[in-house]
Formats: sequence, C-alpha cells, structure tokens
Amino acid sequence: MKTIKRYLTWAILTSLSFNGWAQNNVPSAEVQIKTAVLAAPEQSRLEATIYGYNEKGEFVTLRKGTNDYYCITDDPNGKGFSVSCYHKDLEPFMARGRALKAEGKNFKEIFDIREEEVKSGKLKMPKDGTTLFVYFASDENYNRETGEITNGNFRYVVYIPWATVESTGLPLKPEAPGMPWIMDPGTHRAHIMINPPIKN
Repeated sequence: MKTIKRYLTWAILTSLSFNGWAQNNVPSAEVQIKTAVLAAPEQSRLEATIYGYNEKGEFVTLRKGTNDYYCITDDPNGKGFSVSCYHKDLEPFMARGRALKAEGKNFKEIFDIREEEVKSGKLKMPKDGTTLFVYFASDENYNRETGEITNGNFRYVVYIPWATVESTGLPLKPEAPGMPWIMDPGTHRAHIMINPPIKN
C-alpha cells in the first residue's frame, strides 16, 4: 500500500527542477504530448491541456486545451514511465500539491497543509467522485525518442473527499486482482484505487 501511494503521489506532484541528466533526456514536446494523452479517455485526448517540460527541464504548459482534462507527461528524472490525466475539478488540488513540493515540502507536510486548507475552505475539492487516470510502463517498454510504448498498464484513482470504509463499503486493501479499495479514508484525499491486472 505504501509503495503504491508513494509511486502515485510523486508521479503526479512533479518536480519543477532537474539535474543535468534529466535536462539532456527530456523528450520532444511532440513525444510528451503524444504519450501524456494515453492516460486520458480516448474521446478527450485531442483537446486536453498538457503539462510537461521544456528543454531546460522546467515544468511548463505544453498545450492549452479546451476540454475538461489536464494531463501530465512523464517525469524524465523518474524511474519507469508514468503519465496521468485528471478532470479539471481536481486541478486546484493538484496545482497546490505541485506548488508545495516546489517549496521543498515533503509528502506529510503537503498532506497536512492541504488537509487544513480544504477544511478551512481555502482549497476547494470536488464534492462528487472525480477521477485520475494513470498509464505506466517499465523503462525498457518506453521509447523516449518515438513515444512508442509496449505493455503499458492503467491505474484509476477516484477521489471522494472524506469517504470512509463505512460510507463506501470498500476494504482498505484489494483482496483480488482488479478489486477496488479505499486509501486515506476520512480525509480530504480519500480515494478509491482500481488496479487492473498487470500485463506481462
């Protein structure tokens, strides 16, 4: 559970600065956009807003979209390949997390600050279930130059603030492949995790 949480959290709370290795390995904007949208529902890919990295490794908007989706490209400084897309109602939550990480805050500090801000009304969270889509693969299955990916896998995260085991009927861990379960119950970051079986 902790491993999944750590992987997902640092995948979407992208770093705003990179070392020299990362700067030399940032894919082209075309490849970043091509791969980022793979996490989004197919009908929403062409008009989604894309966040990624420029040639200096700086976190920037690669494409301003016109629909309800935001997508984040793969972190060139991270292990493996992982992109994510989410509904616009999650943008304040995601943007706040990125800003706090850029300030040097760690995971617990980010969690606690956003928890308090949501409780006070300063930070708005969607009232209904809102989905984050993640598409990931191993390094050997990702071609950084062409954007081709083989044996990619999906993960789905449905944010339902303050939801609990009791309110959803979901367990705290999956008991079968692909079974949904709840993480961070009773908090602003309560969410349903759905992990389809991994492709070989």
